[in-house]
Amino acid sequence: MWNKKTLTLAVAAICSFCVCAQDSALLLNWQHLQDGLDYCETNAPEKSIVNDSKISILKINPDRFEFRMLAGSENGDSTRTAAQWAKDFNMDVIINAGMYDLGKTLSNKAYMQNYQHFNNPNFNPNFGAMIAFNPKDSLLPNFTIADLSCYKWDSLKTKYNSFSQGMRMLDCNGKALTWNKRNQSCSMLLAAADNDGNIYFIFSRSPYTHNDMICFLLAMPIALKNAIYLEGGPETSLYVHAADTNIEKVGSYISGLYPNDDNKSFWKLPNVIGLRHK
Repeated sequence: MWNKKTLTLAVAAICSFCVCAQDSALLLNWQHLQDGLDYCETNAPEKSIVNDSKISILKINPDRFEFRMLAGSENGDSTRTAAQWAKDFNMDVIINAGMYDLGKTLSNKAYMQNYQHFNNPNFNPNFGAMIAFNPKDSLLPNFTIADLSCYKWDSLKTKYNSFSQGMRMLDCNGKALTWNKRNQSCSMLLAAADNDGNIYFIFSRSPYTHNDMICFLLAMPIALKNAIYLEGGPETSLYVHAADTNIEKVGSYISGLYPNDDNKSFWKLPNVIGLRHK
C-alpha cells in the first residue's frame, strides 16, 4: 500500500520532464454530442501511477455557443460548484476560469474582467496568455486565446469585454513553453486552440507535470496552439450537459499540497466560464 510520502515521490519520478517522444501520437476517437461540440477520452502517452492515465478532451466550435464569465465577486460574493453554476445560470458547459488566490478566495490570480466588473484589475506580466470573449465587434472571433507575446494586450483589451489571464503552455506558433519553476505534478485543466478556430478544453485527473502535459499536447494529431493553463488539483472541474450526455470530471492530486486521489466531488469555485448552446 502506498503512503502519501511514497506516492508523492513516485509520481514526481515517473512524471519528471524529458524530451517529448516523437512516436507517441495520441489516438482521438470523437463522440459527437451536439452541433459544435465533440468529446473524446484517450490514453496518455505515459502512465501515471495514480488513476487511469486518461486525457479527456472537449472540442468546441465557438460560433455555436454563447460564453459567460461567472464570478462570485459579481454574483453575491458566493462560490458554487461547477454543477451549481450550470444550474443557476442555465449553462451547458462549465470550466475553471483560472487559478484563484487562496488568500482572497474570490479573486483570480491575474487579470480578470467582465464588462465593467473587475474581479482582478492587476495585469500580471508573468502570465503570458489571455482568454478573451464577448467581442465588441461581431466580425471578431467569438472566443479567443491570445499569446501576449504575439497579440499585444493594449490592442486586445479594446476588442473584447471579458478576459481571464493565465500562464502559457504552447505559444501562438504551437511551440512548447518549458516550465522551470517547479517539478509539480497534478490533475489539471487547460484550454487550447487550433488553426481552424476550434477551442479545446483538456482535462486529466491523473497527475502529470506541466511539461509532461505540454508533450502530450504536441503528440495530438491536431496542430494546437495558444494553450493556457487553467487549474490543477482538486479544484479542477469540467462539467458538460449536452443533449442526453452528462460529463462530470473532477481533479484531485497535487504534489506537496493534496497528494492523494481521494477527491470525488466538485469543489466550490469563485470564478468559472460558462457556455450555452445557441
